[in-house]
Amino acid sequence: MDNLRDEFKVFLLSWLDKYWPGDTQLEFNTLVVIWLAVFAGLLHFFLHGFVLRAGKRLAEKAGQKWQQSPDALKLFRRTSFVFQGIVLQIQAGLWLDDSQTLLLFIKTATDQWILLFTLLSFFSLLDFLQKLTYARSSKINFPLRGLLQTLKLIASIFVAILAVSILMGKSPLILLSGLGAISAVLMLVFKDPILGLVAGIQLSANEMLAIGDWLEMPKYGADGDVIDIGLTTVKVRNWDKTITTIPTYALISDSFKNWRGMTASGGRRIKRSVLIDTSSIQFLRDDDIERLKKADLLAGYLDDKIKSIDYANSKTLTDMSLSINGRRLTNIGTFRGYMVSYLKSHPDIHQKMTLIVRQLSPTSEGLPIEIYAFTNTTSWVAYEDIQSDIFDHIFAVLPAFGLRAHEGPTGHDIRALVER
Repeated sequence: MDNLRDEFKVFLLSWLDKYWPGDTQLEFNTLVVIWLAVFAGLLHFFLHGFVLRAGKRLAEKAGQKWQQSPDALKLFRRTSFVFQGIVLQIQAGLWLDDSQTLLLFIKTATDQWILLFTLLSFFSLLDFLQKLTYARSSKINFPLRGLLQTLKLIASIFVAILAVSILMGKSPLILLSGLGAISAVLMLVFKDPILGLVAGIQLSANEMLAIGDWLEMPKYGADGDVIDIGLTTVKVRNWDKTITTIPTYALISDSFKNWRGMTASGGRRIKRSVLIDTSSIQFLRDDDIERLKKADLLAGYLDDKIKSIDYANSKTLTDMSLSINGRRLTNIGTFRGYMVSYLKSHPDIHQKMTLIVRQLSPTSEGLPIEIYAFTNTTSWVAYEDIQSDIFDHIFAVLPAFGLRAHEGPTGHDIRALVER
């Protein structure tokens, strides 16, 4: 093969010397450059036109959507450029002597070309793997994007060292040995990526955060879903659809709230109080008790409570003619018992989680009666509807117990008082 090539070169040189007398070597080099340009164009058309279209058709017939994705096509194109550079360098080596400056220039240029598109192909491969992984799993506890960005950074540094060493004609080891002198500068330049990488590993190892989690971090104004965990930043889509960017290492150095436990439990907490006007709290009269016994949710509670009270009073021989003597039913206590029964029978309240109706410390604004329960859904819209329906019911039934919700005096109240 080499003999045949040498014979052809000799024939071509003699032909040029015969028909185009002058600088035969320059004319030969010109023909080689023209041939390389034509060959590169034909190869490019073949790879990016014929082969790429044929690959698309085969993928469509096979029903492989991932092969038709933009990242897969970008990977093929960039890999094709690498192949073109290799073939072009081989072609130049076939026709030009090693001692020629033109061959050295072409080899240097194609080496840089090959390195560049090899790096870009590696980037496309990582992007393709990332999207393929995210498409198969909506929740990934490992900071995959941060790790891939780290690999890109390392690959970029490595390729840059190789590119410079080729241009200088020196071994890459010489450049690597000189990096020790500027390590402090590199640590300063890459401080955020290094901190982000360490933070990403800690977040993953401790299962602290994953894409799709609801993150709340007031210091950075973040309250929403995590949409991206990168090498240096974490992106959060807030409920108002704005995007908050948080440094990755801040999630380790500062505190944040992850609502994943709530969504995983299947229940969302209701913790809200209604303020009762303390002047409306009183003992229940006999007619009030008989009226409230007609309530389905109170009949069992009142029967049990009355038996317990009568038994306690009979043991102490208390004079019940005075209202402050003995044990008696109050409207506020009966209201609490009613709310417990109401919540236990509510179809949207999680019955296997904590359910409490309790009094809090009274304030100048009234006596807080707190509802502490969990809905059986974590959907925000459904949760708000359930919570609103419960408190709609509470305000509507308060008069049945002789209770009033506390309200501060309004302008209307002042005007009505003046008119009197």
